[in-house]
Amino acid sequence: MEDVRSFLDAFEAFGRHLAAVGLGTLALAIACHLVRLGARVRAWQNILRATYPGSRVPFRSVLGAYWAGVGVNAITPARGGDLVKVYLARQRIDGSSYPTLGSTLVVETLFDFALASLLLLVALQQGLLPGLPDLPRIPAFDWSFAVEHPRVAALFLSALVAAGILLAAWATQHVVAFREKVMQGFVVLGDARAFARRVVSWQALSWVFRIASVFFFLRAFNIPATFDTVLAVLVVGGLATTLPFTPGGAGTQQAVLVFALAGWASGSAVLSFSIGMQLATVAVNVLIGFAALALMLGTVRWRDHVRPDEGMSTGEPAAARSRSAPRA
Repeated sequence: MEDVRSFLDAFEAFGRHLAAVGLGTLALAIACHLVRLGARVRAWQNILRATYPGSRVPFRSVLGAYWAGVGVNAITPARGGDLVKVYLARQRIDGSSYPTLGSTLVVETLFDFALASLLLLVALQQGLLPGLPDLPRIPAFDWSFAVEHPRVAALFLSALVAAGILLAAWATQHVVAFREKVMQGFVVLGDARAFARRVVSWQALSWVFRIASVFFFLRAFNIPATFDTVLAVLVVGGLATTLPFTPGGAGTQQAVLVFALAGWASGSAVLSFSIGMQLATVAVNVLIGFAALALMLGTVRWRDHVRPDEGMSTGEPAAARSRSAPRA
């Protein structure tokens, strides 16, 4: 596949440019990345507190669940780490359920979706992203397949939408309790002022450090850190993980960034930067994620804990297992 070939080319380019990387600036980029994750944890904790006002929602437990999910997402496609977040949070919050916790993760992405959409529009207006005529020539399977096979893509999308509508209709008529649990996760949206103060403020702070992290990564790899280059990296990073066929959008990010930053650096320099930033963030995410798993479960083999959890389908809390498991 072309996107895999792009990823391998990026590895080779990264090796050639490694000696020129500014290690101090690279450390600043990683530090900003960690602060960004911490701000997102606080936002999710406040959503959970509003959802379960009668239960304790310790920051350390939410931090462990969130970081464990981030670590798993770094090495698995299709955002499998979100299941880990929900599973671990359920073990630490009395009276919680999987449907409700899942909907809190949707709430946690609302501000991101709004801001990312705005940045996408700006990037399109600036001409930083490839247009439809360019997509088939870019070796990024996630994007080019839909352009080269529009009927298949449209059919697949229509099937997904139809399945979603049918599932929602069935759930509305037959699963009242499930619907109520899902809606409970959105309770924080009922108070716009509290939502802005306790959730949006922390998410906005996370975006500040996300931008700072990209800025320092660009500087570390000797690529001009301008408004356009930072914007391009932010938008491409977000779009590459929208359809996560590969962990973190590996391959797609490299291919599209070469196009987006063509006027600022050579293709090999962009590949070096892209793979270097992705390797650094993946390494950090895996390190903190599996450290969190080890602390919370006593092992990094989280699947062994999830399989025997019979409450997964009912949403009932696993109180006994929660009390016996090590606390984060």
